[in-house]
Parts: sequence; C-alpha cells; structure tokens
Amino acid sequence: MTVGINTSPLAGLEGTRLTASQVKGRLDAELIGNVSLRVLPTERPDTWEVQGRGELQLAVLVELMRREGFELTVGKPQVVTKEVNGKVHARGARRASDAPEEYIGVLTQLLALRKGRMEQMVNHGTGWVRLEYLVPARALIGFRTEFLTETRGTGILHHVFDRYEPWYGELRTRPSGSLVADRQGPTTGFAISNLQERGTLFVAPGVGVYEGMIVGENARSDDMDVNATKEKKLTNMRASSSDELVRLIPPRPLSLEQALEFIREDECVEVTPTSIRLRKVELTAGKRQQLNSRKARGLS
Repeated sequence: MTVGINTSPLAGLEGTRLTASQVKGRLDAELIGNVSLRVLPTERPDTWEVQGRGELQLAVLVELMRREGFELTVGKPQVVTKEVNGKVHARGARRASDAPEEYIGVLTQLLALRKGRMEQMVNHGTGWVRLEYLVPARALIGFRTEFLTETRGTGILHHVFDRYEPWYGELRTRPSGSLVADRQGPTTGFAISNLQERGTLFVAPGVGVYEGMIVGENARSDDMDVNATKEKKLTNMRASSSDELVRLIPPRPLSLEQALEFIREDECVEVTPTSIRLRKVELTAGKRQQLNSRKARGLS
C-alpha cells in the first residue's frame, strides 16, 4: 500500500512529524530490522509504496508510526502482481474454515462474491463443517472481519499461499457507497439527525470535517455529497414540536484495520496520533466528477 505525508486541510494540527524526509527516514529505519518489508518510490516525491506480508503487518507499521507522532496518508492495500507470458497474474490462496453448519449458506455467498471456488466440503456429523476454497489473495483483504461477524465469532479460518493465477477482474466486495462532506466546518446535531436516514455515520456532533472527507457509509451503492455542518435556522416563532429532543444514533468508530478494509481505490485513510479519518484521494467534488466521467468513457 502507499504511505505518504498528510495532505488534508487539517494537517499539522495533531502530529509532530509531518515532512516527507521524516517519513522516509522512518521507513528506511524500519527496513534495517524488518526483512519482510520493501519500500519503493512512486511518481510523487512525498509518497512511497510499502510491500509486506499482508494488510495486518502493514497496519501494525502504520500504528507504530502514528504513536510516534507521524501524520500519514495511507492508501488501500493492494496485492502484488507479476506478469507471466504477457498476462497479469496475482497470488491465489487456499483457504480452509471450520464453522457451525447453520452458517454454510452465508459463507458460500460471501466467497462467491469474492470469486472463490469450492474444493471440498466435509461434514463431520458433529454440527461443524469444514469448507476448503481456492480464492484470489486480494479477496481475503477484509474477509476475516466479515467471517467473524457472520459466524458470530465461532468460526476458525486459515489460509496459505497456493500459486499465482490469472487476474480474474475487479472484485466489488463492498456494495455500499460513501457519504462525503462537501464543505469544511464542525458537524452539527441538526445535520447528523437528517443524515441518519441515508446510512451509517462515522462522526459525532462537533467534529471538524472538510470537503472530501468521508463522514459515513451510504445505504446505496453510489457516493453522495452531503452537508454535515448545516445548522438549524432560528426564528422568532415558537412551535410545540420545535424543541423536541433529537435522538441521534451513536456513530460507528472505525479502527485502523477496519478503515483499511473499508476504503475503495479512490479513497484513503488519514492517520494522525489522535484521529483516523477516511477521505477521498481527490478532495474537490468537481474534479472527482470529471475523473469519474473520464473513467466511464474509457479515458485515462
């Protein structure tokens, strides 16, 4: 995944190590004792590609850096590919799980969305079933959390590298879109109460947001630009229902691992010593629409 300096409008407010040279020095220091990491340059001088043995190892590195005072922008974890006979190949994994038999249906549905192929299913006759699948390694990013949720924490999961396989195309493992703030300012209870019907929110009232920051998960599949800072208009007139208590649903805070699993290709995670924020790579709504229209027409 890509790791770079914090480029959001709130950069420099919470951390003490902000410059590209400090981030690069910390990554080089990690390479001395961690032989399973690789740090490669990218097109941007303030961003680097960090390769490791899984999203968990990379998340641990980012967590260590944020505790040391770094502010970072972290991209979505991607699998390492290689070219074989002119075709792109990606790592394939052999995945085995043990779970109660009442969860067979939901597990097969989850793995079908991730292009998994069943190799074997063994019913031990004790109420537990073992499922063995061949799946692309990139399909396992974020799968462990869903697996434990669907099996109510009772399932046991294991996977190991099997072989390189041809690229099977894009995987759309997240059916929902994002609620994206369209302006900068503190969130208000009035705005959040109106947005609760649209989906699940990640922020509480009084939290500073900026244009392009993801404030929640949309119930629909597309992204939606919302005003999370809207205030209630005050008038001189009184009504019996105007002062009713507004009941807000508590926000759903995301840990660093959950944030890395949640984001899409056009999104990233802003990591600071005190906050974890989700944002779009391109903050301006107009530029995002232009990029989406060009992508729909097949242009670069």
